[in-house]
Amino acid sequence: MHSSFVVSVDPAAPPPALRRAVYAIGNFDGVHRGHQAVLAQARKLAESLGAPSAALTFEPHPADFFAGRPVVFRLTPFAEKAAALAKCALTGVVSLTFDAELASLPAEAFIAEVLKRRLDLAALVVGADFHFGKGRSGSPQLLQRIGEALDFRVEIADKVEEGGEVISSTAIRRALERGDLAVAEHMLGRRYAVSGEVRGGQKLGRTLGVPTANIALAPTNRLAFGVYAVKARLGERLLGGVASFGVRPTVDNGAPLLETFLFDFAEDIYGQAMTVEFVERIRPELKFDSLEALKAAMADDIAAARRILRAAE
Repeated sequence: MHSSFVVSVDPAAPPPALRRAVYAIGNFDGVHRGHQAVLAQARKLAESLGAPSAALTFEPHPADFFAGRPVVFRLTPFAEKAAALAKCALTGVVSLTFDAELASLPAEAFIAEVLKRRLDLAALVVGADFHFGKGRSGSPQLLQRIGEALDFRVEIADKVEEGGEVISSTAIRRALERGDLAVAEHMLGRRYAVSGEVRGGQKLGRTLGVPTANIALAPTNRLAFGVYAVKARLGERLLGGVASFGVRPTVDNGAPLLETFLFDFAEDIYGQAMTVEFVERIRPELKFDSLEALKAAMADDIAAARRILRAAE
């Protein structure tokens, strides 16, 4: 993340670098191409006003708050979301904790208390379907009307559509749930990726000749189980590999785990952070009759992944 990018959580007053900023507001899960269009509009307006530009977002996801537990298949948990926003040439991001107090604020109070008093923004860009406030009673049109009275400008961004489909976090989640990486990548504007700490496993991969670096994804991650050609980032290094995501039906039907075999690599990386980019799905997860059959399939998967990654270069 760029060192000058401001990340502010629950500020009581505007962060100094974001005084009189132009904000884009939303959940921004995925920071996909639709979000990027809203953010670009905010950045353009900020440049015309000589103001900083920022994203205003919420954690946890409101749907998780109302459910009382994590239910949303998050494309970008907060750290990844902030990193993606930093790449959008913004000055910073403000994240507000979505709790009972914020959820119960009437729309008019949210505008006056949060947007005007706490953030003192100069202007706001929102998507056409953005709703906020208690009972989701606030609309972009209400923002425009009250913003005018409180001396800040509000622009409503158009939805980004392609082929009759709106680019949305929901559409991307659906694509990932069916293993359609091409659609997800197209809508995100980059490959779908996950991050986590490499943890110890059963060492089964090692006995099969394919030692894996394992990451436990969030229980709400609904990426289609299967075998994927991947690129894994370790620090500054980007390594090719093949990854299996699923419950290992041949072995133990355990909790879902992402197991990545890194090509031409033999270092101990337990405890290190790793990001895995999904390039192409090779096949669904299958149950084999024996470990020998599994081992043969893994050899085919490795060969397929090497071919895919060579073609993707």
